Amino acid sequence: MHAPNKQESLDYHSRGRKGKIEVNPTKPFSSQRDLSLAYSPGVAEPCIAIAEKKEDVYKYTAKGNLVAVISNGTAVLGLGDIGPEASKPVMEGKAVLFKVFADIDVFDIELDVTDVEHFISTVKAIAPTFGGINLEDIKAPEAFEIERRLKEELDIPVMHDDQHGTAIISSAALLNALELTEKRIEDVRVVVSGAGAAAMSCLDLYIQLGLTLENIAVFDSIGHVHSGREGLGERKQRFATEKSYESLADAMKGADVFLGLSKGGLVTGGMIKEMGSDPIVFALANPDPEIPYKEAIEAREDIIMATGRSDYPNQVNNVLGFPFIFRGALDVRATGINDAMKLAAVQAIANLAKETVPDEVSEAYDEQSLFFGRNLIIPKPLDPRLITAIAPAVAKAAMDSGIARESIEDWDAYDTMLLNRLGQASNFSMSLSERASKNPKRVVFAEAEHYKVLKAAEQAVEEGIAHPILIGRKHIITSRIEENNLALASATIFDPRDQDHAEKRKVFGEILHEKRKRHGLTLLEAERAMRRRNYFGAMLVKTGEADALVSGLTRNYPRVIRPALQVIGKAEGVSKVAGMYIMQTHQGPMFFADTTVNVNPTAEEIVDITLLMAEAVKRLRIVPRIALLSYSNFGSSKSDDAEKMSNATAILHRDHPDLIVDGEIQANFAINQEMLAESFSFSVLNQRKVNILIFPNLSAGNISYKLLKEMGGVEAQGPVLLGMKKSVHILQMGSSAKEIVDMVRLAVVDAHNKSQS
Repeated sequence: MHAPNKQESLDYHSRGRKGKIEVNPTKPFSSQRDLSLAYSPGVAEPCIAIAEKKEDVYKYTAKGNLVAVISNGTAVLGLGDIGPEASKPVMEGKAVLFKVFADIDVFDIELDVTDVEHFISTVKAIAPTFGGINLEDIKAPEAFEIERRLKEELDIPVMHDDQHGTAIISSAALLNALELTEKRIEDVRVVVSGAGAAAMSCLDLYIQLGLTLENIAVFDSIGHVHSGREGLGERKQRFATEKSYESLADAMKGADVFLGLSKGGLVTGGMIKEMGSDPIVFALANPDPEIPYKEAIEAREDIIMATGRSDYPNQVNNVLGFPFIFRGALDVRATGINDAMKLAAVQAIANLAKETVPDEVSEAYDEQSLFFGRNLIIPKPLDPRLITAIAPAVAKAAMDSGIARESIEDWDAYDTMLLNRLGQASNFSMSLSERASKNPKRVVFAEAEHYKVLKAAEQAVEEGIAHPILIGRKHIITSRIEENNLALASATIFDPRDQDHAEKRKVFGEILHEKRKRHGLTLLEAERAMRRRNYFGAMLVKTGEADALVSGLTRNYPRVIRPALQVIGKAEGVSKVAGMYIMQTHQGPMFFADTTVNVNPTAEEIVDITLLMAEAVKRLRIVPRIALLSYSNFGSSKSDDAEKMSNATAILHRDHPDLIVDGEIQANFAINQEMLAESFSFSVLNQRKVNILIFPNLSAGNISYKLLKEMGGVEAQGPVLLGMKKSVHILQMGSSAKEIVDMVRLAVVDAHNKSQS
């Protein structure tokens, strides 16, 4: 990732609406009645309720999800004392991170105050507005006293992230680094460069984890902090040791851990070489670490290295902690953030790093395979699992330590709520995953030489939804598995060209020849076809050696669907197959068809597609409510397309009266219930939320789902192939591993459904 240049950064902050945040209303405001409820006179009722019971402020206002990010700009990271106005872009940025990572609303507040008492009194005066307070970029030692006093005198969570954020993340990294090096925290010697707020808080937390005071050597701008030095403040006195070191280089001889929270260029490769075995080096100064990453890893092959930078492994980034810590604290209305909550966050972060990394995280960082080890001792900041790992741990710690004013009883429901806050989950997706895990199937991955396919197969195994059957050249597949440390030992590998499978190719060829001989296919051609992955994979499904096939990552749609149709064929009673996309909207899944197969279906074919869709959605345990789309509404136009959809609707109403379906109808009326009720209350779709959209032709369907996906940011699953005798599903070319896994879940559920019918 390149560092943004000056103009790029200025343009980002100034273009369009100035700054990075805005306030949006969460209630209707389009009518006079709405406004009278929002303000006068309707607002009086919640005011009276809160006056009678102050705790109701959490019920009737945004307080419970609102955090203040407060600074006076006296210690802005990398910039120093630049004042409150100049610190505002940083505080707005912190607000963005709170919202993006944990759906917490923020008001950033920059105070033109440097006096400690004045600062404290100002924050206390505005505290009733907020559910929590995040102190930011305040210079030491004032920051220590400000946080201590506010924590004592306020009954909401207060945290100075500069102190505790780095402490929490680096503590998690330290625990995992020690585990990898098989060292105990009680035994290691730690050298620290820097004695500011962050360094002191790191050591406080390390000591709670078991580090001993006599094994710590702290260096400030003057030198080693030891008991013989005069003029040490209270915080430094705690870490003053009897033994004194002449220099940082002297202290690092034989040391196990180096923690840098100072400035770049203080440590050399020679100093790293003098450390003990398996040295752990956290050079966290930004933007320049105490020692350049390359120099450090060249000095020692056995090093475990972390920095504060995103362009190197093991980035100690506070965004791994503060959004989720506040999320957990707010959700139980904690009266503070105590040590138990911080330690719970440490353990949750450390544990998450040991779990299998989702492929979307690997793709986000352009790294093919990420797994727990020396280059991954803490999770990546974009790991979507952070919120469900940390927030519940923090909330539970608050409850267990007695500072929570509300309790969480159903932790599974809480996880779902957290994911829904970020638009990462829906009941449909969770239900699909659960059903797949209860009925795992043998799934053919026809393009198993590709890393993304292998990664998806690994994730499918970990989820317990599939036994992978990998098709391709065996030496390439096994090599990729070994190179990327993929857990696929249980997978079955078939190389269709291998001489070991000559007899199977012969049998498969005879089956295909018998099926296609009246279509001009010779026996020799049929046997040769079995050397191709999609033909061989489809035949495994046809003969019952596999349950489902997933392919299409590297081949265009016709080249994948043709073998499937020739080998497996359509289900009984199906005249045409169709392609469906599942659009994962915040309101739930929407099903689009036909998006990939039928170019310009007739009215009768629209009926067939609609019935295929209805059956498919029913099998997903959703009641189908179907709109046949057009650019006209119920006969308002007499064009061919409009009349085709109208005729299809008439056939469906006549032959399938129990089906909830109507058309022809414009898309906005189909989706907007208020518009439909106002203009076309006679429709059977009135007061029924549509979940299936049938398009008049392939162009309309294909264009619509792609526009929605790209411009609306809606996650799309598909194309799902409908009407096949067995479970065969075709990927979009270039799908991510996550999209492949999504398709595998669908394929597994489809295979189970087909086996039951």
